[in-house]
Formats: sequence, structure tokens, C-alpha cells
Amino acid sequence: MTDSKYFTTTKKGEIFELKAELNSDKKEKKKEAVKKVIASMTVGKDVSALFPDVVNCMQTDNLELKKLVYLYLMNYAKSQPDMAIMAVNTFVKDCEDPNPLIRALAVRTMGCIRVDKITEYLCEPLRKCLKDEDPYVRKTAAVCVAKLHDINAQLVEDQGFLDTLKDLISDSNPMVVANAVAALSEIAESHPNSNLLDLNPQTINKLLTALNECTEWGQIFILDCLANYTPRDDRESQSICERVTPRLSHANSAVVLSAVKVLMKFMEMLPKDLDYYGTLLKKLAPPLVTLLSAEPELQYVALRNINLIVQRRPEILKHEMKVFFVKYNDPIYVKLEKLDIMIRLASQANIAQVLAELKEYATEVDVDFVRKAVRAIGRCAIKVEQSAERCVSTLLDLIQTKVNYVVQEAIVVIKDIFRKYPNKYESVIATLCENLDSLDEPEARAAMIWIVGEYAERIDNADELLESFLEGFHDESTQVQLQLLTAIVKLFLKKPTETQELVQQVLSLATQDSDNPDLRDRGYIYWRLLSTDPVAAKEVVLAEKPLISEETDLIEPTLLEELICHIGTLASVYHKPPSAFVEGSRGVQHKRLPGSAGSGESVESPDTGSAAGVSDAPPAVIPSQGDLLGDLLNLDLTPPTTTGPPPPATSGMQLGAMDLLGGGLDSLPPIPLRTDTPQSPQIPHQSPSPPDYSPTELGGDLGGSSTMGAGFGAPPAAPAASFSAPVSGGLDDLFDLGGGVGMPMGAYSPPKTVWLPAMKGKGLEISGTFARRAGVIQMEMTLTNKAMSIMTDFAIQFNRNSFGLAPAGPLQVLTPLSPNQSIEVTLPLNTVGPVMKMDPLNNLQVAVKNNIDVFYFSCQYPISMLFVEDGKMERQVFLATWKDISNDNEAQFQIKDCHLSSDAASNKLQGSNIFTIAKRTVDGQDMLYQSTKLSNGIWVLAELRVQTGNPTFTVCLKCRAPEVSQCVFQSYDAVLKN
Repeated sequence: MTDSKYFTTTKKGEIFELKAELNSDKKEKKKEAVKKVIASMTVGKDVSALFPDVVNCMQTDNLELKKLVYLYLMNYAKSQPDMAIMAVNTFVKDCEDPNPLIRALAVRTMGCIRVDKITEYLCEPLRKCLKDEDPYVRKTAAVCVAKLHDINAQLVEDQGFLDTLKDLISDSNPMVVANAVAALSEIAESHPNSNLLDLNPQTINKLLTALNECTEWGQIFILDCLANYTPRDDRESQSICERVTPRLSHANSAVVLSAVKVLMKFMEMLPKDLDYYGTLLKKLAPPLVTLLSAEPELQYVALRNINLIVQRRPEILKHEMKVFFVKYNDPIYVKLEKLDIMIRLASQANIAQVLAELKEYATEVDVDFVRKAVRAIGRCAIKVEQSAERCVSTLLDLIQTKVNYVVQEAIVVIKDIFRKYPNKYESVIATLCENLDSLDEPEARAAMIWIVGEYAERIDNADELLESFLEGFHDESTQVQLQLLTAIVKLFLKKPTETQELVQQVLSLATQDSDNPDLRDRGYIYWRLLSTDPVAAKEVVLAEKPLISEETDLIEPTLLEELICHIGTLASVYHKPPSAFVEGSRGVQHKRLPGSAGSGESVESPDTGSAAGVSDAPPAVIPSQGDLLGDLLNLDLTPPTTTGPPPPATSGMQLGAMDLLGGGLDSLPPIPLRTDTPQSPQIPHQSPSPPDYSPTELGGDLGGSSTMGAGFGAPPAAPAASFSAPVSGGLDDLFDLGGGVGMPMGAYSPPKTVWLPAMKGKGLEISGTFARRAGVIQMEMTLTNKAMSIMTDFAIQFNRNSFGLAPAGPLQVLTPLSPNQSIEVTLPLNTVGPVMKMDPLNNLQVAVKNNIDVFYFSCQYPISMLFVEDGKMERQVFLATWKDISNDNEAQFQIKDCHLSSDAASNKLQGSNIFTIAKRTVDGQDMLYQSTKLSNGIWVLAELRVQTGNPTFTVCLKCRAPEVSQCVFQSYDAVLKN
């Protein structure tokens, strides 16, 4: 008879009967009673009243009964902690049972009972089990350490369990090794700075040896751990890849993806001209293809991961296009993902095949799929220039079908094709205009209006077409209204005499009758331009458009690198970093791929001068010339210094600052910015979207009609509120509550430490620190001669570093340094040196030369040295910037053992150029809102929470370059505690 009978009873008075049965002398009756209790517990009945009676049944040799009692105990121990202590003796006893299954069962249950009171009693049994002779017990105990650490981390550290766990990595049994790695990885994730998994070549070798003999889940733990290791050189990288490659043929898809993750990461270290590199690329394709023969849900996960892999290394799957062709019975989510990958793999070699497929898909019945297929044809035209003509004729064939949604999608993509290939396919405009009446979707209507405005001189009745849209202007979506306004202004600039009435009408609708601030502001700008300087208006509005780029939806490179490090996890399915969807108060650890082979740099000897070439890898913190996001970083984070209206000069800095009070930086059009300031490099960026008006869209040398501005009075004054009204939001009220911020204390400077010991410096000992005095960064050193000879001819040189630190002058040691003599030297520094991202970010590699030799050492400067004096943001700018920075870039940290009031903390921080902008008190907790600015223009915004009587402060940091957050937190910690 099955156990289902235990779930069918519904009679009353059951608890009393069960109590009697549990205390029965007959073993069989006891077991039956415990089964009934577990059945009741499973269906949600409260049987906690039977706790003492069930615990009494623990004293048994019957393994089945013991398991059932332990199951009950795990469920109710939390609600009955005092009673749970009764079970401790049995646990201790069971941990010494001759049967390893019972020992393991006891230690597993101990880990699952999350009651603080009994954890200390469990330390001794756990210690014995970690050193048990049976590997099954040891592997269970390893996991128990991770569970215990989650309940009471301090206890685990004090008892030395972490060291025992590290020892288990060298265990002879592969499953013990896997569980030890899993436990350490789990603990390391919750304590990112603990460096628990100290991976070195010897440890890696042990893990790779265990890899071949583990169970599949053990292999995943080990592979995930290997992915966190950075090999010393390409030879080690190749050796690890060779030993991981056999996992690609594993039956479990999770093992395959974990192996792919390791190989994708370590391939970064291999030179591309290496034979093995090509072999590895060929080996990666078959396992990925095999994943696509699984059930749809697994296919989808595989496709999302393949999408990332193809963006990083398209050559892996370039010959596997057919695998991604859609099958008739694929679910829609698989179809759409396959379509995306097809476009990424499209090339001149396979485009004919791809287009034939896409045309077939465009006649399917699934509307979403058809839309995506039509868009895909347009993307192929933009990506593969040779196929553009064929793509356009395919799109025209689809327009002739007169299927409404197909026509609308085709018009949207043809607009992008016009942007990519100007003056090439404009002959199709007549066909597009025939379908004007059938357009009802905002995106299609906006695209058609853009085409009419852009090519108004080629369309005889352009004014009639645009006028037909004006009739229902207020019923249109914002996207259509903005496009219509720009199109009519373009038409007026091309045909001023015929369309003056039309442009007056649209400007009036946009400025006087509209509630939308974007539309109203654009209307005012056009009105002022046209009424004051029609020639300038023509140069702005009819400027030459930049060509749009091939791939408009590629993941941003640094995010892609992080996602590649998370292949096989939820992050690779969501295409978002873990910090975006995993809640937690700890500092977020961002993973990165290692630098490519041959890019490592060493400190040059001072003798070689500055002959070193420029680093291939652009710095991750300091934006590169071609990095649009980096340039915006410079733009938006310089707050406006004036309170009056902005001056007319269109410098990039002012535009960025103004935009902070508008729609946020993300709404800035990605168009080359003309700037007067050297800090903002000009960026040739190709925009994927139609060229909406932008004040920066300058260029071209088109003449304007002398009568163009006729009939335009000055526009009505824009309501002052549209420029000066405060930005609304939940944080607004805090800016009305000024916190009393007293006089700042002096800047924090760490104590001197020994950088170069005399043993390594042939008798020269260098100790030093960094300080910021009167806005100048200084390196303060004590040079001590512990050798027997005189030292002279001192010189110093820095390697490239994250923030461009460099000596501002020579090292001034004016007199020879005699034996046993010390001398204090102050070296002023600037931040205009060459830049290269270091690990850690604030690492500085230094070479010091004297008459004896050249000596090399590394030191770390506190990042607070780089906090500049003008780092105090305006309140409104702070609020807008805080809202504008993505929550993905937010990191939260805790500062412990800090016995300061909020005002004292604010004063201390202000001495180090961390400025308090506002303060408010909520429920006895002071919240300080602070800003600081680094020497390279990066702003860091902070919220510091101080609870009276609580020595633990919480600091939440937001920054557009999240790599600096950890260093900034360390500076907070150091400044507040010293």
C-alpha cells in the first residue's frame, strides 16, 4: 500500500491520538504516527504541539524514522527554539554514529535548523564531520559550513571552519572538493572583499583534477570557480582551456554552458595567431548547436547565451546559419530569438539565403513574428551594403501585399535605409506616399512624416501631405507631433514662399496650445531661430545627417564583458547584470574579462624616457575618444555655475548641464557635439534614429532666402516656469531642509607606510603617503639610506595608471644621501599623465632610480586625493542627476565602528572635498546627501545614513562609472575613522 493513505484522513481529535501513538512502545506504530504527523505538516496543518513527542522518537536505529523526525525538526525548530535545544544531544550523538549515512544526515539537519541559540552547540560535531573518514560525511559538512555562515558569520570565522574548508579543496575525493568550492564561493559572494577563494596555479590544478571525476553539479561548481580565476599568461590559459574542453561534450546543458563561460573568458588571453585559438573556435560551435535540439525552454536559454557569444565572437558560429532558421512549430519566444541571431550572423557570404528565409517569414500568420521579420530585412540592408538593393525590392514587394502591419513596418525600416544610403533609393518615395492613409501606428506615421520632410523638395505635394497630418495634431502621439513640427520647419526652409502659413500654424499649435514641455521648447527654439537668423536656422535644421550604424541594438561593451562572465546564469537570460535584479545590501561585484594577450605593461626604467607606446586597451574609468557614453559623462556632470539664463554659446558643457534639468542625459541625441572646451572631445557617432532637431545639430553651409524670416514676429515669451520650476520627485522636500554644516576640518592623509623595503632597494628604504594640500596632490616620502655607500642622482617615474597621475616636476633630492641618513621629500603630482586602467583602480606602479640601480614598487593612493575643490553640486542638479543615473550603477556599503554625529561626519568629509548638499532627519535617522568630483570629471553622488547611537553608518553611492564606487567607499571609511 502507498503512503497516500496518510493524506486522506480528516477526522477531529487527531492530535490527541497521534500523541498517544508517538509514545507507543511499538516501533512500527511510532513510525506510522510520525508519517501521519509529516503528512499533516505537508498539507499545512499545525502539528507543532507534538514537538516534544516527535523529538523523543529521535532515539532510534531506524534510518527511515530518523529522517522523518529530522524533517519535522527542520520545519518547526524556528517556531520552537527552546524545544529545539532538546535535540542537540541527539545530534552530537548521531555525529559519532558508526553509520556514515546517519552522521551525514545529522550534520545536514544541523545546517538547516536556523536557530541562533543552538548554533554554538553544533560547532564541535561539525568540526568532527569536516575531518570524517567518510567522504560522504565530509561533503555534507562542507555545505553545512556555508549554511552556518549565513546564520552566524562571526562564529564560523572564530571557529576556524573557513580554513578547514580551504583545506578540503585538496581532498582526495572529487565530490568533497566540489562541495568545498561551492561553499567557499557562496560565502565569498556575500563577502566580496574577503578573498576566501585564493586561487593560485596549485589550487587550479587540484580543481581541474577533481573536475573529471565529479558528478555533473560538482563539475558546474568547479567550472564556475575556474571562471573567477585570471591566468598569469597565455600558456597557463591554454593549459586550462585544454583540460576544460572535454566538458563541452557533456550531456548536461548546464555543464556545457559553464565550460563555454570558462573558455570564452580564457580565450581573451590567447593570441589570435595561435593555432590553438582557431582549434578552440571550431570546438565551441558543435556543443552550442547541440543545445538547440533540446526542448523549447532549454533552446531559449541556449539562444539567449548564444546571442551574447555571437556579439563577442561571431566567428564561432559564422558557418552555422541554418541551425537558426525558424521551424514552423517553434514557440514565438524561440522564433524571435533565432531571428535576432540570424541578423547578427548575416554576412555577404550568406545574405541571399537569409533574405529568402526572411521573405518567407514575412508571410506567416503570427503578427509579432512578421513585424520582426520585416525589421530584420531592413537591418540586413544596413549591415550588408551589397544586399541593400535586394532588400529594398523585397520590402517593396511586401508593401504591395497591402497587409497593414507589414506596410507600416516596411516604412519604418525604409526610413533607416534612407539614413544609411542617402540619395540612392529615393525613387521608392512615390510608392510609400500611396500608403499614407493606411498608417495608424505612431512609429510608422513618424517615419513617413520624416521621409516627407527630409525629401520635401522631391515631393510636389509635400505641403498637402503634411497639412493632412496637422488636422488632428493634438490627437497624435508626442513622437508624431515632434516629427511633424520638424518636418514642416524643414519644408518651410526649402520652400519658404509657399509654406509660411503652414509653419505659423504648426509653431502656434506646438507652443501655445500644447502642454508637452518637449514639444513646446522645440517649438520656441524653431520660432526664435526663424525670427532672428533664418540662415542659421537652415544650417541647424538642414544639417547633413550622420549615417546610422550597422548594429543599433548591440549590448554596450563593458556590460557585454560582464554578461559573458555570467554565461549559464539568469543574468545571461535577462541580458542584465546580477545587480539589476538581485536584491542585496552588500557592495556589488562587477566581473570583467581579462585583458587580451600581450597588453600587459610594466613600469619603464627612468633611463628609457617616455618611449612607451600608447596602451591598446582604452581605460575603463576614463572615457576613450570614441566612447559616446564617456563623453556624456563629462558633459552632464559639470553643474551650471550661473543662476541666470544660460548664455547663447552652445558649448557641450553647458548643454549637458542644462539637459540635467530637462529630460535627462539619455534623451540627448547622439550627434557630434561641437564644443569649445578641450575636456569634451568631438565624437563622430552614428545615430540609429531619425534626426530629430537638436541644438547641437550644427554644420552645413546652406544659404537662406533673404525673405525667409519675413512675417515672423518674436515668439511669445516662454513661461518662466518651464525653465526654473524645480524638478519634481520624492526627494524634493529634502532640499528645503538645510542641514547645519559647520566648518570643515583638514583633509585626511593616511599615515606613511613602507613602499620599498631596504632588502629590495639595495639599502634604499622608501616610506610614504599621499596628501592633498591647497588643491595640489603631493607624494610625501621619507628616503632612508641603510647601505654603506652614498646615494645620489635620484629620479622618479610612474607607469600609466587609472587617473593619469604623474610627477609635476623632478624628484628634488638636492644633497647626497649618506649612510644611515634619512631625508623628507615632497613630490607635487598632476593628473595629466597617460591613462591605463589598473587593478585595483588606485594602484600606482613607481620606478625610482639612483646611482646604484633602478628600483620598482607598487603603492595604493587613497582616491580621496583626487577629490577636487569644486565638487559641490547645485541642489537641483544633484536631484536630477541622482534620478538620471541608472539603479544598476548604485552600490551600498556599511561603515562599522564609527562613533560620530552626522554633523561631525559631514565636517570631516568636507575637509576631504566630499560636500554635503542637504540633510534631513527621518525617524531619528540623519540622511546626508553628498557629492564629490574626481580630477577626471567623474561625479560621485552619495546618501549617508547615520542613526543616533548606532556605530554602523550606511553609504549608498551612485556614479556613471561604477568601477570607482569601491574605492570611494574605502575613502569614506578611512576619512570617517581617522
